[in-house]
Amino acid sequence: MNTTVTPVVVDPKPWWMSKTIWLNLVSAVLLALELKFDLLQPYLPGSVYAWFAVFLSVANPVLRIITASPITFGFTKSE
Repeated sequence: MNTTVTPVVVDPKPWWMSKTIWLNLVSAVLLALELKFDLLQPYLPGSVYAWFAVFLSVANPVLRIITASPITFGFTKSE
């Protein structure tokens, strides 16, 4: 029995189409704004931050698992 594996070539997508990058970018910006201006903390219970950390810990691996294509940052390989 001769079994051959054919690799699947997937074109990379631009970085701005990556859900994983956007999730992390938005999270970082919101955290920085909250630390600097303290806008939400007076109105939210302390457990919100813990739940947010749990959400990010689950969301990042899930997004990585469902990722189908690599990303590119605008640089091209010279062939």
